Amino acid sequence: MTVLSDRFRADIDGHIADLHERRAKIWPADVPREVRYPLDEVPLTAHLRHWARERGDRAAFVLGDRTLSYAELDRQSDRLAAHLVAGGVRPGDRVAVFMGNSLEFVLAFHAVLKAGAVHVPVNPMFRGEEVRYELTDTGAQVAFVATALRNAFDSGRTDAVRTVIDEAGIAGVVGREAQAPVGDGDLDALAALNYTGGTTGLPKGCEHTQRHMLYTAASSLTAMGTPADDVSLVFLPIFWIAGEDAALLLPLVNGSTCVLMPRWDVAEALDLIEAHRVTTLVAPVDSWIPLLDRAEAESRNLSSLRVPLAVSFVTKLDATLRGRFTKVTGSPGVLREAAFGMTETHTMDTFTGGLADRDLAGRPIFCGLPVPGTDIVIVDRETGDLLPVGEEGEIAVRSPSLLSAYWGRPDATADVLQDGWLLTGDSGQLDETGCLSYLGRRKEMVKVNGMSVFPTEVEFLLGRHPRIAGTGVLGVPDPTTGERAVAFVMLAPGATDTADDVVAWCRENMAPYKVPEVRLVDSLPLTATGKVVKRELADRLDLPA
Repeated sequence: MTVLSDRFRADIDGHIADLHERRAKIWPADVPREVRYPLDEVPLTAHLRHWARERGDRAAFVLGDRTLSYAELDRQSDRLAAHLVAGGVRPGDRVAVFMGNSLEFVLAFHAVLKAGAVHVPVNPMFRGEEVRYELTDTGAQVAFVATALRNAFDSGRTDAVRTVIDEAGIAGVVGREAQAPVGDGDLDALAALNYTGGTTGLPKGCEHTQRHMLYTAASSLTAMGTPADDVSLVFLPIFWIAGEDAALLLPLVNGSTCVLMPRWDVAEALDLIEAHRVTTLVAPVDSWIPLLDRAEAESRNLSSLRVPLAVSFVTKLDATLRGRFTKVTGSPGVLREAAFGMTETHTMDTFTGGLADRDLAGRPIFCGLPVPGTDIVIVDRETGDLLPVGEEGEIAVRSPSLLSAYWGRPDATADVLQDGWLLTGDSGQLDETGCLSYLGRRKEMVKVNGMSVFPTEVEFLLGRHPRIAGTGVLGVPDPTTGERAVAFVMLAPGATDTADDVVAWCRENMAPYKVPEVRLVDSLPLTATGKVVKRELADRLDLPA
């Protein structure tokens, strides 16, 4: 565990001033240095009421053949909030939402906030004990549950859950006569428990407020310069913090439109982009590649995409893919890495727009500059001292959107929240301009003969192999070198390379100490959000290589 030192406290003000000077030299001219709040710092519920008055007919959400205007979203969520209150839900009560991407999820989210309760999104891929764990941990007494997920929910339902509302129940409530609006809630009261991914250990609930959500949306909109007529296409799971930001928060604060997809489908995505003239799309690199392939083959029109953002989970963004995007779409937008962030910070802590091709020269994964209002520094894990630019260490973040605490875990909270800084556990590096590169989780760093090997960097390099479709890299003990990297490699369809072939390629394309042991696999275990589940790969290490 990293503990911030007295020297950190003595040096931090001067260090931050130096970083601000460095960042000012490359700060994009069209990006404000301060956060701009479209409607000032008022609750999200007040944003919805405002847009319902000012842009009532504008589509807030589109899903399939259904459209929910701002006026309808405000009116229907009022009715659902009133129903919750009438059923005994009080401010601070936790309400679970166990649904996939749907308009019902959207209505439930707004109704919970309007009732002053706490939104608890539960991964719709969870089953049995996973459901039971989060219901028990939060003490939720009311749950919105998709009909298709009812069996999974019931297999983990706790005795505390007194009320379950499905899609039919929501439809029945929102179809009633108008209800008087419920209050807008407190900006600084607990509004959501967003659970960490739990890829290692048990998930922890991150306490977030409406102010955290509002800052995340406003700072990101400020950095990206998103116009009011923006149309975003979102297929990221909206139970996940990044999906929540992309679908539920940024469009709401901006008064713009979200086209929602239940899941990723290349053909459907192409149709939606063309039909709705989508301007913003955030997608993993592994989704961008087939999208561009099909768009090129079918001569599809993707020129409306002005803010194309990539997420380097398995395959990493590179110059070749950026060039393909420009060639295939003809859009003036530049395909860039989306952002650095985590559930604890409500994610979207950095931006990469307006930095030319600086990201291609930096170490993967290049995350750019902190959004307005956020500070990022690098800390020595052993001493707790600040590290100068260029040195690798633990990423620390100070931001108005940091979690208030881990729900029910004061010791874990004290470990990561120190002096207003979040010690992320992530490894990173700041370059001479103050831009951040993400190098991996601290516990994932591999020491080979004393040399640091970051799995994300090895994964990036393997991603340059023309016949590799995806990789997951982790470290294992080695009696000779201390540790060694092991790469689980999924080949592209039709590829006939052997593990030895891949190792030979690695020896030609990376430093010797980074060359991993290679194990070919038919598939990689992924979370609902597209991340490789390293613990499942670790379980395979006992198998013969």
